[in-house]
Amino acid sequence: MNKVANALYAGRKFLLILWIILIVGFGFYAAKLPSVLGGNGFEMKGMYKDTEQLLVDKFDVSEAQIIVLFEKKDGVSDSKFQQTIAQYMQKAKDKSDASKVDIPTASNKMIKGSTAYGIIHFNHDDGTMDKRVEKIRTLSADEKEVSVKLTGGPIIEKDMNTASQADLAKAEAIGIPVALVVLLLAFGGVVAAAIPLMIGIVTVVTTMGVVYFFHPYTELSIFILNVIPMIGLALSIDFALLFINRFKEEIQTKSVEQAIKITIQTAGRSVIFSGLCVFIGLAGMLFIQVDIFQNVALGGMAVVFIAVFSALTLLPSILAILGTRINRLRILKVSEQGGQSRWRSFATFVMKKPVTMTIVSLIILLVALIPVRDMHLEIPSSEALPTKYESRQAFDTYNDTFINKNTADVYFVLEAKQDMLNETPLTNAFTFIKQLKEDALIKQVDSISTALNVKSSDQLQAMLENPQISAQTKPAVDSFINGHYMLIKATLDTDQNSDEAKDFVRKWKDKHSLFTVHIGGYPKFEQEIFDEIYEKAPYGLALVLFSTYVILMIAFRSVLIPLKAIIMNILSLTATFGLLVWLFQNGHLGLTQSNIALVLPVFVFGLVFGLSMDYEVFLISRIHEVYHQTRDNNVATVEGLASTSKIITSAALIMIVITGAFAFTDVTPVKQMGVGIALAIFIDATIVRMLLVPSLMKLLGDANWWFFTKKRDKSSSNEQLKS
Repeated sequence: MNKVANALYAGRKFLLILWIILIVGFGFYAAKLPSVLGGNGFEMKGMYKDTEQLLVDKFDVSEAQIIVLFEKKDGVSDSKFQQTIAQYMQKAKDKSDASKVDIPTASNKMIKGSTAYGIIHFNHDDGTMDKRVEKIRTLSADEKEVSVKLTGGPIIEKDMNTASQADLAKAEAIGIPVALVVLLLAFGGVVAAAIPLMIGIVTVVTTMGVVYFFHPYTELSIFILNVIPMIGLALSIDFALLFINRFKEEIQTKSVEQAIKITIQTAGRSVIFSGLCVFIGLAGMLFIQVDIFQNVALGGMAVVFIAVFSALTLLPSILAILGTRINRLRILKVSEQGGQSRWRSFATFVMKKPVTMTIVSLIILLVALIPVRDMHLEIPSSEALPTKYESRQAFDTYNDTFINKNTADVYFVLEAKQDMLNETPLTNAFTFIKQLKEDALIKQVDSISTALNVKSSDQLQAMLENPQISAQTKPAVDSFINGHYMLIKATLDTDQNSDEAKDFVRKWKDKHSLFTVHIGGYPKFEQEIFDEIYEKAPYGLALVLFSTYVILMIAFRSVLIPLKAIIMNILSLTATFGLLVWLFQNGHLGLTQSNIALVLPVFVFGLVFGLSMDYEVFLISRIHEVYHQTRDNNVATVEGLASTSKIITSAALIMIVITGAFAFTDVTPVKQMGVGIALAIFIDATIVRMLLVPSLMKLLGDANWWFFTKKRDKSSSNEQLKS
């Protein structure tokens, strides 16, 4: 690190100019990032996506649909209601260049009482959907007679993007001012307090500009708009806090050049190791081939890299220019010695009763994790959108009025090696339909058999051979058969989110060897997402645990300390998930009751496992320094805690403030993630670092440094032999 420190100091002016260019350049593209975000990120290559494309290509299913919800006002006749609807739907079709519209009538069950819905279909979602939606919004029915609300996938996605941007602004409005207060309490001066915030903003803006260039190569989820600022601000401010604190210590007795170089060699080394831990924690998500995990992993890894880069280049350049002026504009008198004395006393007290403190800490964590056993995970849907949005209100009304929540639709597309109307494939297809109807979970099957009321392939072929009947049945045949393909719709007697529905589509995937069976519908979508996460997450977990252990072992020259850190981290994270279940799933403390977002455990683990390692690295690095000097484990632990506790507590508090501010946002998964990260950091900064770390360091004694001691003893012996 000595050569790196010399090079960074020597190139400080060049680095400052480089950063000004980067900020201006990437800042321009950062402003454009929201325009290329879309969707909730739950997209992946698989049978579901392939089947959906087959439905579009072979059976004229539209690629995108907008649902128009109509509600009749009092005193309006049914005929006037239907006339107004028909006029509106025709205008919408013409205005938006839609492929077709489904107009509600009493006969097609799209009207119930005073409520009706129509569907506008689009065959090509070519990136102009937002413009088409705006054209439809300009239409109006007679508001005195009928109210009109728009919903459906494209509109909900657009509103989710808008809500995410509003959430980001709200979280920043809460988090940044409070973070500034914490920084003022930590440093006492405006200059020192302002620099971490500036570094954080620069990191976030630069990263968002970089991520903009990802969009031609991958679909970017709207949630990336919250993830980058959440990680970037928290991590950059943490790094800057540690760096500035060490610089302020060194500048008291050394020149600016010496102080900068020592800070880079000590705090800079800790920044590299902690950043590497966070980077690997996020990299573990890359195993899961679902867009949202890929997005968060890539965006998160980018912001971590830039946070480390800015901490090691931009920050030293600014500090080198400021020098002793870092202490200017002091508005609070901060006593370092008093704070260290209190932390020293606390650490000594804990280490006097290490067994008791360990048991108490473990009991608290084990009680907190009990609710985990009741965790129910679900893929975020329209319910993640705040109820104040019209699209959410309309979708809820549509679901409550027209959708049977106790059933689920599954679409089968049978692919034969020859034309489906040939004798052999048609006979086999009817056999498949018969077997499908016999399944205990089936409520109804819609197929060519039910459409034409035929019981066998022989009956169907007889009808098709009759020219007169064949002409009459052609529309029905075309709806279910196209060349080598046959469409079958199965309605299941279970909720579309149920485990039974997922088991059903797994079972029927390879049920018939005479066909290639393609399966679509929401149960298939959920089954593929859940299976991908459950199958691939263990690989990511293994990578994170193994890599983190090796990195920490090298950093601290210890076998036990990395193992202890990992076990404590897993325990505290599990306790965090238990508290999230208690808060959200059980609806405590005024939170709206909701299931846990499927992505949350992976996100929180990937982010927090690395983030909480920050404090472990900062703390153990200082303990390691003292142990290297004194060779006394107890003294090193006490002094390490005393010298770092104030700054680590400030860093943790800022992390809690920045991420916890998202608890006041409206998009449910974002709210859950903000609360989850804040809780995990709080547990790590209190129970783990204040109680478990000193207790276990005391109990393990010199065994903490077994690897380090062995290497040092060997090195000392070699030096003695040489002399």
